[in-house]
Amino acid sequence: MNILILGSGGREYSIGLSIYKEKKHNLFFMPGNGATQDLGQNINIKDYKKLALWAKENNIDLTIVGPEAPLVDGVVDIFKEENLTIFGPSSAAAKLEGSKVYMKNILKKYNIPTAAFLETNNEKEAHDFIDTMSEPIVVKADGLCAGKGVIIAQSKDEAKKAASEMLSGSSFGEAGTNVVIEEFLDGYELSIFAICDGENYKVLPAAQDHKRVGNNDTGPNTGGMGAYAPTPLVNEDIYKKVEDRVIKPTLEGMKNEGAPFEGVLFIGVMVVKGEPIILEYNVRFGDPECEILMPLLETPVSELFYKGATKDLNNLDIKIKNQYSVGVVMASENYPYSSSEPAEIIIDNIVDEDIQKNTHISFAGVSRENDKLMATGGRVLVCVGSGDSIKQARDRAYALCGQVHFAGKKCRTDIAYQALK
Repeated sequence: MNILILGSGGREYSIGLSIYKEKKHNLFFMPGNGATQDLGQNINIKDYKKLALWAKENNIDLTIVGPEAPLVDGVVDIFKEENLTIFGPSSAAAKLEGSKVYMKNILKKYNIPTAAFLETNNEKEAHDFIDTMSEPIVVKADGLCAGKGVIIAQSKDEAKKAASEMLSGSSFGEAGTNVVIEEFLDGYELSIFAICDGENYKVLPAAQDHKRVGNNDTGPNTGGMGAYAPTPLVNEDIYKKVEDRVIKPTLEGMKNEGAPFEGVLFIGVMVVKGEPIILEYNVRFGDPECEILMPLLETPVSELFYKGATKDLNNLDIKIKNQYSVGVVMASENYPYSSSEPAEIIIDNIVDEDIQKNTHISFAGVSRENDKLMATGGRVLVCVGSGDSIKQARDRAYALCGQVHFAGKKCRTDIAYQALK
């Protein structure tokens, strides 16, 4: 097949790498990054209508959308108007991520377990609701904020200040002119991903992400500093509850809303006393969770996405390797506070056979300059290790980290610590 992948990060690189390893497809990336050109061809057509026409002219058999913004902006609808096969939700279904207010109201309408909440654009109403709550209090901007529009306030005054700043537009601009205020749930957090075709779904192993920049979950939230899967914190009982109480009613509900959900349903779950409570939905793979899930798939990734895009998941027997995967993000010096100077990436010649066979790098914030790979800031790359235990996978991932060098590189040294306590 000719396959087009939209996006430029580690998530898109890891999807591309898995398909590249199948050795039977031609890959294109829009826009891709400095390393995706080793897997296929980078193209630069930002207008979705022109991109759809390019896909038609170039006989693209499958398009896979990585990030949320093109989905919310309707790229799937534009491609489908041209009778192209594309994996991802329509703009109507992508509102599950594009609007936290819409998402919370869907959860409420279809009796899907979630935290008690208020959605409002009225400052006084927000402050009055905050006065009735116990701390900490969660305040969320309604729109897309690249994973940063959530404040966990430790006091009522802090919560009121956060709500006021969002509603005035000073925090997140238009994305914050509606807010969701909700109770804080005390438990452990999981990421569960379901590949959906509007009717049917396949659940992937549950992952755990590490959002904060520093060891022991200290410092500000980031896009994610590492992840591992499957997590031993999930048992069959929790998977079953998530399927019965969350995935099935969501797919049924979205059909009722006239927006059947196709694509990746990313379910942010908080497990409280053995009960899964839904924090949020995203409508694409998490990053870096995608980087650790792709190596666990025995089923060809191209087949999984193609069947998802053509409403044929029922005829897929999905196979998952009996292994663990750990990803460690290597970020630039000033991440997540400010941008960093570009720096050349040097990767040692890896002679250890164990590391060669059981690890790989997924590149993200990189560019190519005169045939040199440059770290261009943010999350630069993910070192991924696989193994028969979480510890073995983690040790391999960190061994690979030791072989990668660029000025100012930083990473957490405790990824998967929750599972290895």
